[in-house]
Amino acid sequence: MNPIKRIDPRRPFVIASSGLRRITLGQEHVAGAATDDIPRLGAHGEREKPRRTVEQAGRVLLVAAHSDRGALDEHARQAVAAAAIVADARTEVVLVVFGELTDDAAELGADKVIELPALGRPVFAPDRAVAALKSCVAAFSPAHVLMPDNATGDGDLGRRYAALAGASIATQVVEIDASHVGVYVDAQRQFASRAWPDVVLLAADAVSSKLPFVGAGERAQLPAESAAEGVVDTRDQLYRDLGTVQLDAAEVALEEADFIVSAGNGVTDIAAFEGLASAFGAAIGASRVAVDNGYFTRDKQVGATGKTVSASVYIAFGISGAVQHLQGIKDCRHVIAVNLDASAPIAKRADLTLVGDAQATIAALTQAVTAARGAQPAPGTASARAALNEGVAA
Repeated sequence: MNPIKRIDPRRPFVIASSGLRRITLGQEHVAGAATDDIPRLGAHGEREKPRRTVEQAGRVLLVAAHSDRGALDEHARQAVAAAAIVADARTEVVLVVFGELTDDAAELGADKVIELPALGRPVFAPDRAVAALKSCVAAFSPAHVLMPDNATGDGDLGRRYAALAGASIATQVVEIDASHVGVYVDAQRQFASRAWPDVVLLAADAVSSKLPFVGAGERAQLPAESAAEGVVDTRDQLYRDLGTVQLDAAEVALEEADFIVSAGNGVTDIAAFEGLASAFGAAIGASRVAVDNGYFTRDKQVGATGKTVSASVYIAFGISGAVQHLQGIKDCRHVIAVNLDASAPIAKRADLTLVGDAQATIAALTQAVTAARGAQPAPGTASARAALNEGVAA
């Protein structure tokens, strides 16, 4: 009879999102073994990723993308990951960020990072952006330039650069490896591939942004002569940037809102909740129970039977988190839950859970936000728009 091998409960483990211990497969823990024999874990129980090896880099892949409040969106992260995946040991991945970058560049897979804060969103300066990209290309002489093919500036910038530089380009690339890139053609009825062009505009979800390794993540500056070449005379331009005007959050559809505060059955003072949303400049959402009770109109309902939202920040007050509601917020970047029940389902989805009374929290937040804003007009109000219009007219 073959005895069943017993699994040592002291094997290396990680803490799963459920909060439970999950034993990892691989090397077993051996009693009396040296510490170095056990895989090293990070601060939160995750294995530390090895650094991608670069030996005497003689080739560069350059990735360019716009940041949003210091962070790259998932599409841009995928573009960096694509470059890191196909790069060999003699290839360096250089990331050019139009704006600031607070993300961990090494975790993204970049070896060097160039920040261009003056050209970050919402600045509209396509000529200056193309000139800056040309300067980066001149400084690093990359073999190829990779960018996310999106509708928020990167796709347009990549096409402008390719046209002005006379470079070959492939757009909406859905397959990529070390030898070729692939795209759908003929209304996506056929697939075509070709050798790498000068500029690669990557379609969304073509690669995964999760890498098994990290890059060097070094911060760098453009050489002074290259930066000078990127200066553009804007006096004769046919357009000028008049800035942006933030709409009243109540006028923004939930699907397009970047900041949402949502009320559930635990919110009893609707007027105070709406006051907090106004102070935040946030859109208003609600659970199905709150809508069924008549506190909010049906267009405010978030969930599988309502709206699916993708806000950067979603704060849920007094919402337990039914499966249908969690499905509606699956694409939100940061979820904050305020609930009396620490074991509510939404607490498992939330990045931060505050165990407390929703009404008391709403009152405290309203007071804190109002004090922080001081005499400044709330974003989206008539006074704020008037102040901006006066500045433009001046």
